[in-house]
Amino acid sequence: MTLKPRQERILRAVVEEYIATGSPVGSRYLSLACDFGVASSTIRNDLSQMEEDGLLAHPHTSAGRVPTDAGYRHYVDVIVREQRDQPQPLALAADHERAKAELDEALRETADALSRVTAMLAVVSTPSFSSTTIRHIEVLLLQPRLVMVVVITSSGSVGKRVFRFDQPLDEGLIEFARVYLNERLAGAQVGGRLIDSAFNSPDLHQRERAFLDTIRPAFKLTERVGPEGLHLGGAPRLVEALALQGVPNLDGLLQMLEERYNLLELLYDALRQDDVYLRIGHEMAAPSLQACSLVAASYGVANRNLGTVSVLGPTRMDYQRVISAVRTSADGLSELLEEIW
Repeated sequence: MTLKPRQERILRAVVEEYIATGSPVGSRYLSLACDFGVASSTIRNDLSQMEEDGLLAHPHTSAGRVPTDAGYRHYVDVIVREQRDQPQPLALAADHERAKAELDEALRETADALSRVTAMLAVVSTPSFSSTTIRHIEVLLLQPRLVMVVVITSSGSVGKRVFRFDQPLDEGLIEFARVYLNERLAGAQVGGRLIDSAFNSPDLHQRERAFLDTIRPAFKLTERVGPEGLHLGGAPRLVEALALQGVPNLDGLLQMLEERYNLLELLYDALRQDDVYLRIGHEMAAPSLQACSLVAASYGVANRNLGTVSVLGPTRMDYQRVISAVRTSADGLSELLEEIW
């Protein structure tokens, strides 16, 4: 929707004043508080026009207006364009240095820090194995009958399994497995068909195939993030804010936070986008989320999106601050993964 420059300024003033106070915004206040260079009657006409266009609404019979979901959407799209040109990062109190040894700890700290900064629910997903590739494989002979297999992925995660054999193993067989698996599987997608083809190759001798079949369980990694792969921070803040606004469907929201599957679907959509992902009010299908807005951004390595950072809060949120905080958090996790990777 195209607005005149003055209407853009008026809509922005209404949204930001309503975010700050929670009270409907009238033409008299705008005329006194903002220098639009026009009479109050002109501002009233602009407000009426934007109400007809569905950007503003009357909550009561008073002259004040409040933003609709479409009004928030128009405002947020402008904010995103501005931040793309002139990013304004926020400093977050996530101690990545202390968390480098454990990626999950870094994700958890990011969720907690983002929740503190925004005073809303922050959700950080672990790297999606559906987008992750195998970076390196080690096959180590610990004892004559004991082998450890280590699988390192592009997301920085490390999986290891130990296997015990009935007979002592030849070191040449161990070296063959290490070289063969790295040649065939380095760069292969976790859970992809290349893994099956490597273990089922007709070129393998019987002894080699028997050994690889034994260690194959080390490569059975989860293909998609499950509910346990979400780090949530600040759920009480979200519930409290919605309760104060008298929002219905809180039971549905609480169930969603407990089960997390619908959140996963939302974040899976966000994972496919390179820019900030926004869903406002009725743009979300779940009724329990239609009093909320979701701001999300992806993080990853080497032009691959591996996980998401997001904030879920009331539609009356400080979008400029939240978008900046989410972007900054996602960029921080990308830098961390680049170091690990």
